[in-house]
Amino acid sequence: MPTRPRWTCVLWDVDGTIVDASEGILRRLTVTLAHFGRPTPTRAELVHWIGPPMYDSFQVNVRMTPAEASEAVTFYRTLGKSEGYTAGAKLIDGIGELIGELSADGVAQATASSKPERQVDALMQHFGLAPYFATLVGASDDERTMSSKSEVIGEALRRLDALGVDTSRAVLIGDRHHDIDGAADHDIPVVFVRWGFSWPHESEGAQATVDTVAELRDLLLVADADG
Repeated sequence: MPTRPRWTCVLWDVDGTIVDASEGILRRLTVTLAHFGRPTPTRAELVHWIGPPMYDSFQVNVRMTPAEASEAVTFYRTLGKSEGYTAGAKLIDGIGELIGELSADGVAQATASSKPERQVDALMQHFGLAPYFATLVGASDDERTMSSKSEVIGEALRRLDALGVDTSRAVLIGDRHHDIDGAADHDIPVVFVRWGFSWPHESEGAQATVDTVAELRDLLLVADADG
């Protein structure tokens, strides 16, 4: 049955929402933290790392000073550049098809990721999803100039507005409480996906939660009885 969109535009978090990049993140974190004499995380502990800007995570999770965190981010990003930003990354099953379907239905889409923008671009190009997005937005390379989810969402909305996109009914798809907090600054509802790295309580404040891509599709697209 034909469908029509519920929203004028969709903003997407990337890590844990579109892409599972945990394999590469864990590998690079292990090398980085060992280099700086800090304990290395287990896979289960990645929930503390995936989502927030790395600059913040190094300070919160292993008590680095801002200067140390900045140095650690540089080291970590150098590892990512040398091995390739897409190494070990996997697309969430079914999510690429949904993004393509939204595009076919005329829904403008943008990323709004705390991941550096050049990495977001590399991932979306790698998985063949870049053509479906009106703009690809991520954090600044230093993860300080523009890093908070609120700042990234604001930039995504600004770019969409500049392209003439109707942002009056925007929705954000994400998997961490940072997504909900950042979207709230712009009065944007959030659909919280549970397949990412998150604690159960993090969905508090979301307009809806989903466990599968099929459930997400049902929230983003509605059957068009007149089609």
